[in-house]
Parts: sequence; structure tokens; C-alpha cells
Amino acid sequence: MSRLRSRADTRSGTRVRTRARARARTRPPLALALPALLAVAFLLLPLVGILVRTQWGELGDHLTSPGVVEALKLSLLVSLWALALSLLLGVPLAWLLARVEFKGKALVRSLVLLPMVLPPTVGGVALLLGFGRRGLLGPWLEGTFGITLPFHTSGAVVAATFVAMPFLVISLEGALGGLRQRYEETAASLGASPVRVFFTVTLPMVAPGLIAGAALTWARALGEFGATITFAGNLPGTTQTLPLQVYLLLQDKPEAATSVSLLLLAIAMGVLIALRGRWTGTPVAREAAPAPVPEEPPTEGAHTTGSARTTTGVDGVAPPHDGGRWPLHATVTGFNELTLDAEPGTTIAVVGENGAGKTTLLRALLGLTPRAHAELRLGDTDVTALPPHRRQVAWVPQDGALFPHLTAVANTAYGLRARGVPRAQARREALAWLDRLGVLHLADRRPAQLSGGQAQRVALARALAARPRLLLLDEPLAALDQTTRARVRHTLRTHLAGFGGVCLIVTHDPVEAVSLADRVLVLADGRALQDAPPAEVTRHPRSPWVARMLGRNAWPGTASADGLTLAAGGRLVVAEALPEGAKALAIIAPEAVSVYTDRPGGSPRNVWPGTVREITTVGSRLRVLVASDTAPDLVAEITPDAAAELGLVDGASVWTSVKATEVTLVRL
Repeated sequence: MSRLRSRADTRSGTRVRTRARARARTRPPLALALPALLAVAFLLLPLVGILVRTQWGELGDHLTSPGVVEALKLSLLVSLWALALSLLLGVPLAWLLARVEFKGKALVRSLVLLPMVLPPTVGGVALLLGFGRRGLLGPWLEGTFGITLPFHTSGAVVAATFVAMPFLVISLEGALGGLRQRYEETAASLGASPVRVFFTVTLPMVAPGLIAGAALTWARALGEFGATITFAGNLPGTTQTLPLQVYLLLQDKPEAATSVSLLLLAIAMGVLIALRGRWTGTPVAREAAPAPVPEEPPTEGAHTTGSARTTTGVDGVAPPHDGGRWPLHATVTGFNELTLDAEPGTTIAVVGENGAGKTTLLRALLGLTPRAHAELRLGDTDVTALPPHRRQVAWVPQDGALFPHLTAVANTAYGLRARGVPRAQARREALAWLDRLGVLHLADRRPAQLSGGQAQRVALARALAARPRLLLLDEPLAALDQTTRARVRHTLRTHLAGFGGVCLIVTHDPVEAVSLADRVLVLADGRALQDAPPAEVTRHPRSPWVARMLGRNAWPGTASADGLTLAAGGRLVVAEALPEGAKALAIIAPEAVSVYTDRPGGSPRNVWPGTVREITTVGSRLRVLVASDTAPDLVAEITPDAAAELGLVDGASVWTSVKATEVTLVRL
């Protein structure tokens, strides 16, 4: 078998290589290939001219002459100062353009791009009229601070910064635009101020774009000529940079000018080769990370008893609680319209179909969305006017949003460090939380080295470690397998039992809703359709979506004299009488649906012909989806033996029936 698999793999690999070679041998149309080759020749010929005309034997003498050395030192000084000034001004500008919407944004971006398309000499004239002795700002600078920019080294720095800074801004704005804001929002929910978020999360994650932009900015500043000679002049030792030296050498020593030009060409090519085209902030391809660690049971170093984790943590350090009690009161307006009141220790499962407003509700409580506004009180503190990082509201988004540049333990300790906890103590508490969630052995791994379930547990540990007063979990267990989900659910339930705040859990899993929550909040179009204990929601769901989530058939309709007129068409006979015209939801358990190959006789009042559309396995039973032209789709639950006896397959024609007494009506 292994040899057969090996041969199959070899044949598959051969086919892939054959297709790759076939694509490589594809001949482009001559009408496109010829102009493309001419373009390459047009760009390459001047560079070849420099290489051919360079006097290689005298190259060392030309590059070490006093004038060239002095100009090179000045160029390095000017370009480095221009880079520093570009970083100081350009990084905040790039962040503003990428993150903030404001009037005139298109104009500001045009101003950033203008020096790239403006002739350098025109840029020099503009600098003279703005910062020169007779310019708009020049007299004030000279009179107040004694600063004269034209014909001074500082003027060369200003000219180089003017033409080079756009490269940094464009590159970094592209990188920031590609960075999901969820990372920054998560950091804010953990207590990090905007400045801390910028330096500890944003900048490290856009480092490739920043480095690329900085390299291009430095190279452009090093080669600046037109704006420098127009604004700062050509004074040896003061403003005469290397490009200006080339201009002078062309008049008297063209061979030396060629040698210096070769030096500048080599520097520019070196920068471009190092960047390999990533100057727009495209993420840099990194070495493949080690394969994620497979899900595994806790190691010996973790404190376990059977399958349950202990709460003592690492080295006897118990993850602390603040010991406070923080009831929740929230009035949400906007897309979501509802009021939430909950006592300390309450866990609320938020359920609803896609687009119901579940995530919007969480983001409103965090103060992160303009779609909805929450007047929020936690305990005796009104946090409505506070920014997200001061609300003490921790959030676990759907994907976890672990910071990729930090290890698991550093991620977990992030919220503690943001709140001023000393580094050593924050690490101890972080390790204790990782231990409780069963991922202590992964403490020194980065998110790229974790499986989806492991990453989700680390994200949960990070939120719990931040000592929140309100905990918001957006499908926190969705990425876990069934065994791990049960263990983490037990750990989470244990923590929530002693939690002094309120926890909201968005979930599509009925087991999570029933086992973790004290209340189930059902949302529909941003409104609260039902807010009741899990048992009540299970018995009398007021939403068809929730009923289906719980595994029941749910048919909305209107009460009539002889039963229920269904919204999807058809009629349902029921045992319970409702006022005529009343809106109701008919709940039918799958096990109450009978399936036949022929029309049944006897007592059933509701009988429909249909076609089997899908058969799925649920535990030891089968669920059969039956579509009918006379009734909504109906799910029946039967045993495998019954399915075999009936000969059920996809497409088979069947009859279904439901007794009137098996229908439960919920008034809407």
C-alpha cells in the first residue's frame, strides 16, 4: 500500500512539474514581447553605458579623492538626517491616512504624492518661497530662532526630506491598510493606551513596510539633486552632496563623474535588490514557521487531576480576581436597540442568526463601533465616556487576534503589563492562566506555531488574565475539537463561577449556551427577541433560528379557526387553541416526525408527501431532511435500522406525519 501511495505521489508530482514547465514554455505574442524587450533595452542601456565607460583601474583613485570623500560624508549626513526627519513626521502621517477618516483626506494624500511628480527644481523654488529669507516662514525662523535654511546644510536636509518622505508615507500607509484593526482593538480592550498599542502592536506588525519605506527614503535622499541645488546651493563642505559632485565632475573630469555615478548606482541597486519589490508595504515572505504543535493532553509539568486542571497555577500562583462585584447596566442604541441588566457573576449567551447584531453589541460595549452606542455602567462606575482601554472590558474576537510577534506567554501577559503590573509578576500570572487552559507547554511559542485550538485557548487565557470587569467572548470555543472544547468549557465555567463581573458569550453552539450561560439573549435585527434562562429558551424558543439551532423544526404562522396558517405556505393542525390572527411559532421535535414509504392511515392529522434531500448522522441516530411542496422543510430523526427498512436514500419519495398533540406553540 505504501509503495502504491508513493508511486501515486510521484506521478502527481511529475504532472505538477510538467504543467509548470508547460506554463514556463508558453510563448508570448510577438506584438507584446517585442515592445517589452525594447523597454528592457531602453532601461538597461544607460546602465550598461556606465559599466562600460567606467575606468576600473582608476576607480579607487576617483572614489577616494578629497572632494568625493567630503561629498560622500555630507551625503550620508544629509540622507540620515532626512530619514530621521521623515520617520518623525511621516510615520504619524501614514497612520493618520490609514486609520482616520476626515474631510480633505484626498487632498492631504495628494500633497504627500506631489513631491514625487513635481520636478525637483520646482520643488527647490517652492522651498525657497516657503522657507527662504524672503519666503513665508523664513523671516520668522531667522528672526525668532536665528535659523537660516538656504545655503546651509540644514537646507540640504530639508530639500532631501521634501522629496524623499513620500516614499516612507506611501509604503507605511500600504502596510497599515493591510493590517487588520482587530489586533489594535484587542490590545485596547486589554487596557493598552493608543500610544502603547501603536508602539507595541502596530509598529512591530508593519515592520516590513516600515523598513522598506525607510530604505527607499534613505536611498532617495542620498541621490537628491534638483531641490538641493536650487534651495541650498552647491557649497563644498556645506551643501555639495555626492550628486552635486557628479554634476561638477562632468565639466572637468568626466571619468571621475562616471566612477562616482557607478557608486550611486550600486547603492540604489543594492537597496532595490534587498527590498525585492516590496516597497508598497506588501508583507515580507518569512521563513516557514515550525509546524503547529498538534493538540495533545497536558504534559507532566502541568498540574492535573484526571482531565481537569487545577486552579493553583504555576509555582503555587493562583490567577487572581479583583474581589470586586460589578453588576452590568447597558442601554444600547443605534443598530442595536436593547437594555441589558445583569447581576455580578451572570453569564449571558448571545445567540442569533448572521447579521442579527451579536458582534455589533459586543463592539458597542467596547466603544469600538459607530453603528451602535452603549451607555454602560459597571458597578458604580459609568464608563460610557471612557475610551476602550480604560473600561476594563476584555474581548476575545472570533479569530483570537493573537499578536504574531509575541510568544504565548507574552500575549497572555500583555493586558497585565498594560495595566502596570511588574514584568515578573505579569509573567507568573500569565503562566498560571496558560496552565489552567492546558497550554503551559506552549508558553514560548508564537501564534504561527500553534494550531487553531491552541491559539484560541491562549487568546482566552489572555482575556481572563487582564482582570476585566466585563468579559466579552465572540465564539471562543469554535476552533476547538470536541474533547478539548469540553475541557476548556469546564475550565471556563469554573472561572466564571467566581467571576465578579458579567460575561457575554456569542455562540452558535447550543451546548455552550445551555452549559455556560445563566441567561440566553436572542437577537434579531439588533433587537432582543428573547432574554430568558436556558431551560425556558429550550422549551419555548421565540425564534425559528434558535429552535433550529436547538435541533427542532420551527414554523412561524398565524392562528386560524382550524389550526395554524404557515408563513411559508400550508396549514398545520394543532391541539392548542389560540386567538384567531395571533402570531405563533410551531415547534416540532425531530423525533416526533414519522416517516413512511406510503401514505399513512390512522390518527395523524398532519400528513405531507415529500422527497429526501439529506441524511446526516447525529450520535446513534439519523436525521432526515424532507422537502415538500405542501409544507416547509421538515427534519425527522430515526434509527439506522428504520432507515434501512424504509430504504431511505437521497431523492427517495416518502410521506411524513406529525400528530397535533406533538406540536408546541409559542406566542410571538
